[in-house]
Amino acid sequence: SRPRAPAMAEEAPAKAPKKKAVRSKTDGPSLPKLIVAAVAESKERKGISLAAIKKVLATKKVDVAKSNKRINTAVTKMVTNGVLTQTKGTGASGSFKLAKKDASERCIILLSVSCSVFPVFLEAMRQRLLFH
Repeated sequence: SRPRAPAMAEEAPAKAPKKKAVRSKTDGPSLPKLIVAAVAESKERKGISLAAIKKVLATKKVDVAKSNKRINTAVTKMVTNGVLTQTKGTGASGSFKLAKKDASERCIILLSVSCSVFPVFLEAMRQRLLFH
């Protein structure tokens, strides 16, 4: 006859607590700043459509499929905050322009835009200030 193994003499090792997935912050300007830069770059008189904004964001290495909801909410918040005006459509759909502001508010918007898109944005704003 065989010797019996001791019943549960050794307990199973305790499981390590699960670690939460840590998302790394993406480098570069925030989504609203990129949207403002995309609208500022646009040469359209009647504003830039949401689809065109998303195309510009895709060229700036934003995963549009993943951040679609964030783009839509950012655009609608910027309309309610007065940064953008909606020329066509309702909600997140339609066309958007930069809201007409006085010079001091435009300077604040200029200063809030990140350095990576600043030269393009600055040139677009110069042209808008000169030709309006």
